[in-house]
Amino acid sequence: MHLEEMKKEIENLVITKGFYNKPEDIPKKLLFAFIELGEASDAWKKGAAQEKIAEELIDVMFYLLDASRLACPDVDMDKMFQHKLAKNLGRPYQYGEGHRNK
Repeated sequence: MHLEEMKKEIENLVITKGFYNKPEDIPKKLLFAFIELGEASDAWKKGAAQEKIAEELIDVMFYLLDASRLACPDVDMDKMFQHKLAKNLGRPYQYGEGHRNK
């Protein structure tokens, strides 16, 4: 399944379950993604099963894709992923990590 397909599935879930579904809800969705990321970190630190950690990370992805659906509905996230990947691959080795040597 591609990111654009996932966005459609998430939209269906959001509408079916009556979750927040307005552009003004984007900050909530991003906050929820951050909370889920914290839960994934906590699960990893506590030695939880890989499936538990993965489930929390999927929750992060759900919220991010849902926020993208509302924040930038005209952007094809599959194309954006490829664009950003190519951009990052074109950067020098360990770019932005110079603080490690200080």
